[in-house]
Amino acid sequence: MKTMINSSLARPSSVRWRILAILVMMSFISYFLRTNLSFAGPQMMGDLGLTEIQWGYVLAAFTAGYTVLQFPGGLLGDRFGPRRVLAAIAVLWAVMTVATSLVPGQDASSVAVILGALVVVRFLVGATHAPIFPVVNASVVRWFPPGNWALPLGLTSTGLTLGGATAAIVVPLLISHYGWRTAFVLIAPLGLVIGVFWWWYARDNPRDHPAVNEAEAELILDGRDDRQLDSLEESPEIGQGPSPWLQVLKNRDVMLLTVSYAFMNFVFYFVFNWFFIYLVEVRGFSATDAGFVASAQWIAGSIGATLGGWWCDRLCRRFGMRWGVRWPIIIGMGISILLLLVGALHPNAFVAVTAMVLLFFFNQLCEGPYWAASVAIGGRHAGAAGGVLNTGANAMGIVNGLLVPWLALGFGWNVAIGSAAVFTLIGIGLMLLVRADRPVEQ
Repeated sequence: MKTMINSSLARPSSVRWRILAILVMMSFISYFLRTNLSFAGPQMMGDLGLTEIQWGYVLAAFTAGYTVLQFPGGLLGDRFGPRRVLAAIAVLWAVMTVATSLVPGQDASSVAVILGALVVVRFLVGATHAPIFPVVNASVVRWFPPGNWALPLGLTSTGLTLGGATAAIVVPLLISHYGWRTAFVLIAPLGLVIGVFWWWYARDNPRDHPAVNEAEAELILDGRDDRQLDSLEESPEIGQGPSPWLQVLKNRDVMLLTVSYAFMNFVFYFVFNWFFIYLVEVRGFSATDAGFVASAQWIAGSIGATLGGWWCDRLCRRFGMRWGVRWPIIIGMGISILLLLVGALHPNAFVAVTAMVLLFFFNQLCEGPYWAASVAIGGRHAGAAGGVLNTGANAMGIVNGLLVPWLALGFGWNVAIGSAAVFTLIGIGLMLLVRADRPVEQ
């Protein structure tokens, strides 16, 4: 381990915030590129001859790819470092967005072939996006001091919600002018640009970055034990072998946190997969108007993610990690239940839709605290812990993609929306059992 020097008189450089800004932009682009299918859904279903049930298979395919690559994605981040992994997957986002535009149409293939091709492509889209948040998790651990993780993680969640908000406006407009195939080709280069930029600027170890002064390095490394410091001084290939993964998978608090987060994400995936379609097909909104409403929902989520991260860090410094991560989650999910019930049961469409927009603010209030808890519990294996956490979350995405259309068609959309309240209530109960103050390695 390198010897630290006294740099109390020096002003820390701000490279960590620039790194965070790029991570936020990467999160933005990731969600801009992955939500495009939701906003193209009505036109694509008509163009390709797919039913809502078949469209649910397409949505579930993305989530399946996204889910099964969480473990490997977190492992790759721990082994090869965030710089290599994030640069590679961002370039692949561009490739797979173009591939989505190339699925065959009704004039060339049967519905079965079209559905099969789209399911395969969307599975691969999910697979290439899978590593981002486990690896972002690991990068935040490397670049920010302990006790200051929730705000950066909340800001990366803000990036994803702003990406969704922007896509909700831009993608329908592009589709209305050029069609969905050309729209996908036009937005694909975003992945290539952010991947190259991240590779150029980022480093895995703050001390390896030429713009980091000793004061910032000391600030980042302050409060870490020798084992944590040594892990940063090693090559990026840390956390190798099965042992870290076994430790993480066998940890009670990781599992409880994962299941709780999964139940919270049932609401997220309702917004992600179905809200735009719900506005168009149930509430009678035009695609453009639905895009603006969906955008407002994602903007509300971005504000909630930022405030949740800031609030969580303050609570953690005052009350410790155990209750610091619990309170924002309990309050955010508790209010989400009330808003879900209003959205499902209120007869006035304006009131119901407004409740659904506000719902996403309180849902995303929980993002930073959940990821801060995973970082605290995972320790040097933050990438692995993040992979486990996001695996559970996105397994719920598969459930959502299949369950919501079945409930909506069989029992009505009110039942489909109301089911999310049940999942959320269970998530609160599980979170009360999580001890984020007990890391995997003690």
